[in-house]
Amino acid sequence: MADSTAADAHGHVEDGPRPGGHSTREALLFGGVYGSVLASSMVAALTRYGASTPATRRYDALWLLVTALASALAHGYAHYIAERTPHRRWDGLRALRNEWPLVAAVVPTVFLLAGAGWGWWPAKGVEYPAFTLNIVILFTLGLTTARQAARPWPAAVLMGLGDALLGLIVVVANALIK
Repeated sequence: MADSTAADAHGHVEDGPRPGGHSTREALLFGGVYGSVLASSMVAALTRYGASTPATRRYDALWLLVTALASALAHGYAHYIAERTPHRRWDGLRALRNEWPLVAAVVPTVFLLAGAGWGWWPAKGVEYPAFTLNIVILFTLGLTTARQAARPWPAAVLMGLGDALLGLIVVVANALIK
């Protein structure tokens, strides 16, 4: 079956298969969902003991960013070694570069935590806006991806709600564990 997507001037395919067999849209959805759930989970874990000083929020922001980078590296490396094909010189770096949506998805939460650490807003209770933000990101990712795939609006809204449910599960689990 021939791929109907066109390459740009540099030979990059916009929505066609990428290394690992995923399209750009799939990679954005996967990385965005994974990163948003990771961000919510990390915020829940890092605020478990109630420490909410500006210094702890800066520490939380740094740990979230480090965890996202480590996750992206691990995921990219796993894709690289799982493809049992000969590799060219820079394929490993391309596999890592393709994980940018995961890291990008945690940046808003890093910003919220860092802002609380820098005194832009209260450090206490910043996890609740972070949870809300990530649920909204999950809903938006599901909705826009479904619409781009030409799904009707009701189906797209259900897809968005399904993605948002992942974030809500983290929030509920956080409340139950505390």
